[in-house]
Order: sequence, then C-alpha cells, then structure tokens
Amino acid sequence: MSRSYDRALTVFSPDGHLFQVEYALEAVRKGTCAVGVRGKDIVVLGVEKKSVLQLQDPRTVRKVVMLDDHTVPPQGLTADGRVLIDKARVECQSHRLTVEDPVTVEYITRHIAGIQQKYTQSGGVRPFDCTKQSRVAFTANAIGRSSKTVREFLEKNYKDDMTREESIKLTIKSLLEVVQTGAKNIEISVMEGYSKVTNLELSEIEAIVAEIEREKEADAERKRSRLAATAAGQAAMASRADTSQSSGQ
Repeated sequence: MSRSYDRALTVFSPDGHLFQVEYALEAVRKGTCAVGVRGKDIVVLGVEKKSVLQLQDPRTVRKVVMLDDHTVPPQGLTADGRVLIDKARVECQSHRLTVEDPVTVEYITRHIAGIQQKYTQSGGVRPFDCTKQSRVAFTANAIGRSSKTVREFLEKNYKDDMTREESIKLTIKSLLEVVQTGAKNIEISVMEGYSKVTNLELSEIEAIVAEIEREKEADAERKRSRLAATAAGQAAMASRADTSQSSGQ
C-alpha cells in the first residue's frame, strides 16, 4: 500500500502515515549513533565516527560542530546536516545582531525543528534526513544506529547529579554498547558552563576506555568466582546427601 501514497509528501495514507517523513526518520535510525548525557553542571555529547580512509584527513571528519556557542551532532545524511547547520548559524548571528544576546539552546532547537517541519508541509521538497522534527527535553538520550539498545543502557545506569567524570564515563560506556572498534571511533564533546566547550583528545578517550575494560574484567572475574563458589557449595551438599543415604542403608 505504501507505494500508492509515498510519491507525494503531503498525502496521508488511509491509516494516517506520511511515508516520506517515515523514510527520513528511518535514515536517522540507520545513521551513526549519537549520545547525550546531562550531569550536575555539565552536558556530554558522544558520537560514533566512521573509520577514516587511509589517505583521508581526519580533521575534516567531524560529527560535532559549533553553532555560535552551542554544539549539535548531525544525524542521517551529512549533506542535509550541513544545510541545517548553515541555517542555524545564520539564525544565531541574526539573533545576536538584533537583540545583542546569544540565542538560548531552547530557541535554536525550536528554530531548527521549525525548519524541518516546513519541509514536510509543501510539495517539491523532501524532509531532512537528520534528527527529528519534534522538540523534547531529555536528561540522557541516544539516536542513530542501535539507539534502542543504548537508551536501555542509559535508563539502567543514569543517575541524577552526576559529576564530570561520571557523565563522561557513562557516555563512553553507552557508545561502547554499539561501537566495537574502541576509542578511535568515538568523539566526545564536553560543555561546562556558557561557551566553554572542549573536545576530548584520543589519548583521554583511550584511557577511559581502558578503565572501563578493566572494570568489566573485574566484574566478570567476580561473577566467575561467585559461580564457582555456588557450584562448589552445590557439589558439597550433593556429596553430603549421598553420604547420608549410604549411611542409612
């Protein structure tokens, strides 16, 4: 049935679907994973980077970019993300020029969501294949490839008022749920206070990943020890039971 209703952007199917919009959201879900975590006085953005080709300059591959004094990780098609980023940067500068104050995160988020919504209401255009058109606040969230798995991990491990170190570690831990190649394919940006944004160096990310791996090994060793102790206890109980039966006979 979808083939009859996905040719025009503004035509709803009988069951209430706009298929071209759903196709765009599916492109976001298949993009690289991005995670956001809010701590006590910090926000951490972590993204999965694709492997860089041998002759490619790694400085040209960035998943976290600046909008005025704010950051945003584009998802879906990179080309669509660049268009939205340019529009958002123009709005940031226009707002600063008009009211002599930088835009708030809420304002620029609403502006980007409005642009995306416009591209779902008229013919001759297609929806942007990056992020969603809705504007909802989260303390921690993930989008992109295997985002459901990452969100479930965040729901189990997120705590209120986390410190800087705890927030960064949770972000990297959640990305390692889907990133199998380790630190080299992870990019972390840390926002502390207004206009204070830092990108972690690869060596810093590698150190945290190594610490996480050591913790996992320690947990696995404790589990093996508990299982061994349980098995030994069960064997001892079974041996005593056999001895009692033999004595009774």
